Amino acid sequence: MPETEKSDTRTRLVEAAAELIAAAPGEDFSLRDVCERVGVRMPTLYHFFGSKQGLIDAVVERGFELYLDEKEGHESSGDPIRDISDGWDAHVRFGLENPGYYTLMYGKVRPGYSPAAHAKPTMLLRALTDRAADQGRLAVDPDQAVAHILATNIGVTLRQIILAEADPQLSSAVRDATLASITGEGAGGAGADDLRRVASLASGIPDVLGPTETALLGQWLRRLADHLD
Repeated sequence: MPETEKSDTRTRLVEAAAELIAAAPGEDFSLRDVCERVGVRMPTLYHFFGSKQGLIDAVVERGFELYLDEKEGHESSGDPIRDISDGWDAHVRFGLENPGYYTLMYGKVRPGYSPAAHAKPTMLLRALTDRAADQGRLAVDPDQAVAHILATNIGVTLRQIILAEADPQLSSAVRDATLASITGEGAGGAGADDLRRVASLASGIPDVLGPTETALLGQWLRRLADHLD
């Protein structure tokens, strides 16, 4: 099989798996169904990925490639807080447009394990919080700001994917409340209530993030809400 054909087959298998995952976020998927979508036999799939986990890892890696391509194509405004806000919206948009990739990238977690692919987006966000801190615009440590942003941004995105319904008003309210919390500036609106609403929803679906991660997400969201009251 020519190299270009091998590459195309591998890509189609990854995309087929992502489509099946998107059709039923949080549920298992069949390798046989993946093969049928692409028109290959199971040995071909195992040749490329070795196992089901190997295929899942490839889907996660591809998802982060697509995500980073979008982020790196976005021109900086020159204002780190504005860039964080724009990055929040881009993050949510990516999740809603690519639920199959996103649910594996951020919804399937193992306590104590962080895929290497998580590192670069986190580093890009940390660079923005470092710049904001250098300008004296953060009320918290840059690492804590990153944790606040990731916990809330991921939680809001997963909520919309789970409900299969975009909620731009909630996303904007939680985004503004989170930025207000890390900068110490007023948010306006019912940000605290929105944060508690997301925390309550997450606690009712612990299998999506995992019990440990769900508890941590709820802790962060409620802490932010208490800070805004």
